[in-house]
Amino acid sequence: MLGVASGAAVGAALEYFLDPSSGRRRRRVSVDRTAGIARRAWRRGARFERAAGARTAGLIQRARHPDEAPKELDDTTLARKVETVLFRSPDVPKGQININAQRGIVQLRGELPTEEMIDELVARTRTVQGVLDVENLLHLPGTRAPMHA
Repeated sequence: MLGVASGAAVGAALEYFLDPSSGRRRRRVSVDRTAGIARRAWRRGARFERAAGARTAGLIQRARHPDEAPKELDDTTLARKVETVLFRSPDVPKGQININAQRGIVQLRGELPTEEMIDELVARTRTVQGVLDVENLLHLPGTRAPMHA
């Protein structure tokens, strides 16, 4: 029974590809599709190989340099570094926070929707290398700014 079914399948495929009116086009389309699948698989494998190599290189670098050496950052660079860390999260309102740095002390000014977000941003700011202290001037909507209190 299995032999009959496989024979019928082979016969149908031969008729499909060797049909005098459309067989040539069907063969070319099959060859093109098969080549496309092979190219995509080859590219996907090459991307995977590059990504694995990059991850390995990163692990080697982290093993060689476990602690980042302290750097002397000027105030502008420190403020931009804090911005990069804070604004990495998409839920932080970027246009509502002003960040300044003076001799390693970072000032955060602006209005944020929740107290939890304020606390989280202050905590994240403290983790940035080069920040000596954080002056929190952030406030909730409808409340006076701390600098005016």
